Amino acid sequence: MTKLILPSFDVFLLPEVKGQETLIAGVDEVGRGALFGPVVAGAVVVPVSAIDQLTQLGVKDSKQLSPKRRVELAQQIKGLAIDSHVSFATVGEIDQINILQASLKAMYRAVVKLKINPAVCLVDGRHPLPNLEIRQENIIKGDERSPVIAAASILAKVWRDNLIVRLAQKYPQYDLIANKGYGTLRHREALLKYGASPQHRLSFRPCCVSKN
Repeated sequence: MTKLILPSFDVFLLPEVKGQETLIAGVDEVGRGALFGPVVAGAVVVPVSAIDQLTQLGVKDSKQLSPKRRVELAQQIKGLAIDSHVSFATVGEIDQINILQASLKAMYRAVVKLKINPAVCLVDGRHPLPNLEIRQENIIKGDERSPVIAAASILAKVWRDNLIVRLAQKYPQYDLIANKGYGTLRHREALLKYGASPQHRLSFRPCCVSKN
């Protein structure tokens, strides 16, 4: 089956973009489908003139990059960005308000923690961020279509992976270093054997199991 390739998003279509030095933010979340740990969001601010540089660096959807390449790019993105921030929503919040609302909350927190207000914020997905005072533009599959959103996803992914590796020392039975909290076979088998940890999302069905 042929994959539908969406066109890149052109920031110059936005009325707020008046030139190469206009500041644009991108925001994206990672960890939405995981069974363990918080959902994490990254926000990045760059001038329009830096967008081509992000592309030349090889910035793209974090899921398409190796862990080593993501770490390398994260450092380069931070060097290029005017501002950036990573935030999250906790497992408790995910269970209380659902993963969609928690993802939007994490993205909102990342944007409002920025020290610089961009002209517009590009948001991955179809759902706008509630109560955001900055003009926002939703982009479906934004991490594939916008280098700024992709840059935000890389920062969030690197931050979250580092957190999960640290938590793996406390919860070694779940094979977290390998699965980063996602529901692999070994992870699900560990849930059946040991039950859920305090960092598991109990609102996700695989976590609602009783240990043998």
